Amino acid sequence: MNLKKVLSITAVAAMAAAMVPSAVFAEDAETFKVGVIGPMTGDYAQYGTNVYNAAVIAAEEVNANGGFNGYNVEILPAGDDQGDPEKAVNAFNDLLDNGMQMLCGTVTSGSCIAVGAEAAESTFLFTPSATAVDSISAGSNEFRMCFTDPMQGTKSAQYISENKLATKVAVLYDSMADYNSGVHDAFVEACGEYGLEVVADEAYTTDNNTDYSVQLNKIAESGAELLFLPNYYSDNALILQQAADIKLDITIFGVDGMDGILDVENFDKSLAEGVMLLTPFSATSEDEGTVKFVTAYNEAHNGETPNQFAADAYDVIFAMQAAAEIAGITPDMSNEDISAAMSEALVQVELKGITGDSTWTEDGECDKAPKAFVIKDGVYVDAN
Repeated sequence: MNLKKVLSITAVAAMAAAMVPSAVFAEDAETFKVGVIGPMTGDYAQYGTNVYNAAVIAAEEVNANGGFNGYNVEILPAGDDQGDPEKAVNAFNDLLDNGMQMLCGTVTSGSCIAVGAEAAESTFLFTPSATAVDSISAGSNEFRMCFTDPMQGTKSAQYISENKLATKVAVLYDSMADYNSGVHDAFVEACGEYGLEVVADEAYTTDNNTDYSVQLNKIAESGAELLFLPNYYSDNALILQQAADIKLDITIFGVDGMDGILDVENFDKSLAEGVMLLTPFSATSEDEGTVKFVTAYNEAHNGETPNQFAADAYDVIFAMQAAAEIAGITPDMSNEDISAAMSEALVQVELKGITGDSTWTEDGECDKAPKAFVIKDGVYVDAN
């Protein structure tokens, strides 16, 4: 085993590519074949296509920079699961038939759980975006780039405390939704550890999410200095409107579900001024790696702006490159041998990526510092 490798993302090669997912064909006959599974069509297509497009861009950059342990990497045509676990398993088997040796995916949690059961101990699985705790629980060869839902709650409490944003906090969340509840529960538990007092803990339900006046008035009377909103942007947009109606003067803090609030139809963006959110990536960040990636994505996809799913996928491919070099893998190895070697190697990788400086634990979880942005003048600005 080689010494630990540290990979720094310092450049992105722009490429011309069609909007419809297609393969990146490496020139060398001996290539590593990487699959991507996600919703390429349907309601969640923006997630899957962003992941696939970013993986393609990363593969081009990797191939220009030594490939995977000296071999080119080929991103196979995407497996479209439409966010459905059964279709994801079918896509996984089709990709195996097409020679897939490693998987960047799946994109959504339910599909990842289903595919993870098939891939356990046999095909290396690295999801960019599946946040449910059970998404990578089936095998020791399964890893993720993003935080879990509960980890977002823990990291939010940590960030609020360490940056002295508040000592008294309130929470308003959807108690019927797994994502919201998972983040909420971990946040409330972590508040005690980080010296934060939860002075108002208010809930609503998915079927009663249009009037938050009772909860917001309780929060206004609680003395809270910060309101934590572990909800998706559609709910949060209405919460911000109603908070403004009662003139609630309080710091607003969300997690990655908040991302997208500026694009809500007919939403007054001024209501989001000063809102903070914990998310691994903002396309408006000015750091060199982000600027180059966004530029490459824009040029490859007719000015389209990549989302955080894209950024996570981009980092996945570069983490794979670092692990492949440590593992010393070659394309003629079996999937099982590649999987075992990559799993052992990835826990030695330190990735300086566009979603943060990341390392991985033996149970596949990504460890990186919480990264926050604040909305100013209708754009995300690094809060640090």
